Amino acid sequence: MTDRTADLNAIYPDLERRSVLISGGATGIGLSLVESFARQGARTAFVDIDIDAGRALEARLNAEGRQVLFRPCDVTDMSGYQRTIHELAEHIGPITVLLNNAANDVRHTLDELSYERFDELIGVNLKHQMFAAQAVVPMMRQAGRGSIVNFGSVGWMMASPGYPVYAASKAAVHGMTRGLARDLGGDGIRVNTLVPGWVMTDKQLQLWVDDKARELIKRSQCLPGPLLPEHIAQMALFLASDASAMCTAQNFIVDGGWV
Repeated sequence: MTDRTADLNAIYPDLERRSVLISGGATGIGLSLVESFARQGARTAFVDIDIDAGRALEARLNAEGRQVLFRPCDVTDMSGYQRTIHELAEHIGPITVLLNNAANDVRHTLDELSYERFDELIGVNLKHQMFAAQAVVPMMRQAGRGSIVNFGSVGWMMASPGYPVYAASKAAVHGMTRGLARDLGGDGIRVNTLVPGWVMTDKQLQLWVDDKARELIKRSQCLPGPLLPEHIAQMALFLASDASAMCTAQNFIVDGGWV
């Protein structure tokens, strides 16, 4: 975490020893989520296809005395992912916080799109969120509470070009959130969408953020300065905590005031 953001971190005592699962936790926003929940004292499990980065993060945080468990996993393999979720729960306890963070905003065009590629993109950007929820909801029902945080994107709201299936997937996340919130609210399970703006992850900086992009960000955000993964993590902590006890079926946009 950056020093500037670390000074602002809120502490949520109810997150201590809570069992948390984060998908796509090895890099980018996911890495900040794992760090933030681990430092709250949560039993934090995460999955990713980047095995080296995942193991390095697990080792670093456990060396700090945190409770972190990593498992390599391809979230587009739904049955394999659900097996991994149940295996992780055997180690950290029934999962009562789920952060559906894994996604891939790889650029693609309508002309080049195949049926197979469409299914792959839906799998990594939407489908795994539903089936992760399916796996953890019985645990949450047993516990009498739970928080599911689905991750959206402002990209589709801004009609951004270059990734129509990603945009469709992220728009669909909002409908999934509201449907699940209605179905699960009676069990004390809250479901919300966390909607990041243009977050300055290493991937974004390496692939897409040039001087032209920085000028667009400066013009478009109400607030000056870069939007960082840590800013997204702070909202995730709030949504996972009992501090947001009456928040469900909502979209929480963290974008510096762009959309």
